[in-house]
Amino acid sequence: MIGIVIVSHSIKIATGVCDLARQMAAPDLALIAAGGMADGTIGTDAMKIQSAIEAADSGDGVVILVDLGSAVLSTDLAMELLNPELRQRVILADAPLVEGAILAAIEASNADSTLQKVASTAAGAKDLQKIL
Repeated sequence: MIGIVIVSHSIKIATGVCDLARQMAAPDLALIAAGGMADGTIGTDAMKIQSAIEAADSGDGVVILVDLGSAVLSTDLAMELLNPELRQRVILADAPLVEGAILAAIEASNADSTLQKVASTAAGAKDLQKIL
């Protein structure tokens, strides 16, 4: 099953988004929060993100959603630190955090879903924002 990592500057936000998305997901979906710094302060930590990616991967890959600009930089660094084999199975989705996480969790819960399909479904949440 495709895993999902939520990266936020705040552990509370990352955990809350995971909790919300988990309500829509299969119970065994790996949905990991990677928020805040190791000391609990606001920020993003590449090593924490790397660990979350490794924990979320079951062999089918991982889709990552992030909140703000510098979270992208930390996520990019984390991805560079990954084993190259795992790195090939990781996608940073271009999607809004909350809506994207919910749609990604629903799609990832489908046993026949692919990494590309989960990332694409998450990105489709941008269209929902235009409607709302």
